[in-house]
Amino acid sequence: MTVTTMHDPRSDERFRLAGAGLGTGSRAVAQRTIRKFRRTPQLIVLSSVQGALFLLIFRYVYGGAVGVGGLRYVDFLVPGFITTMILFTGTGAAVGVAQDVEGGFFDRLRSLPIPRAAAMLGRSIADTGLVAWGLAVTTVVGLAIGFRIHTDLAHALAAFGLCVLFGFAFEWLFITLGLVAGNVQGAQGMGMLAFPLTFVSSAFVPVSTMPGWMRPVAENQPITAMVNAVRCLTEGAKAEAILHQTTAHYVVLSLIWTAALIAVFGTIAVARFARQ
Repeated sequence: MTVTTMHDPRSDERFRLAGAGLGTGSRAVAQRTIRKFRRTPQLIVLSSVQGALFLLIFRYVYGGAVGVGGLRYVDFLVPGFITTMILFTGTGAAVGVAQDVEGGFFDRLRSLPIPRAAAMLGRSIADTGLVAWGLAVTTVVGLAIGFRIHTDLAHALAAFGLCVLFGFAFEWLFITLGLVAGNVQGAQGMGMLAFPLTFVSSAFVPVSTMPGWMRPVAENQPITAMVNAVRCLTEGAKAEAILHQTTAHYVVLSLIWTAALIAVFGTIAVARFARQ
């Protein structure tokens, strides 16, 4: 006797619905990425040491040459450097994503009944955790070399929280670069393209010292808004006097940039992952 089994299309839908949701899927991917970080501790150590070394170089090499009216250069520098640490650390995310593409990990994820956004969200959360660690280490080093907060603890914690949020936003940019590059060498090269943003900004020198044609570029890009928000939250009225705007202005502007980065590159990353 021959038994004919009819395929019920609804079974595929039930299987899909039985899969992990966005929260569960993203948490699983984040945990896997964090375990990968633990197995390669050089990633954590390198990001910490690299940030500390660059901060020391900027502090003691350029500190005597750059003048900032109304603020000591170390108090001007450290908020900007801590904020731009996001980009230095974020390059590792692009490389890590490219490694997952080459290793076939994302292919396996696409075969699972989980939302496509879960894979990208989990990766972004894990990398943001690494960014937060680097920010904490750099902050401690900054305090050790003379940086002082001239507001209160609540404003200082708000500044750190904003930096972590900025890191989450930029992780989507680097994840997109890793997906587009497709290999480690390409991801390293493409990740370096973000570094000019740090120098053409208010992170290390006042925008007013730049050539006239460069100032509009420096003033109207996300790093400047984010640096100025952190600087105002940690330095208070002195920073506002130099920047000629209020703390609230820069915080709101930086949040708008953050939302835009997540919306644009989050959409691109998820779409790229889904069809790759």
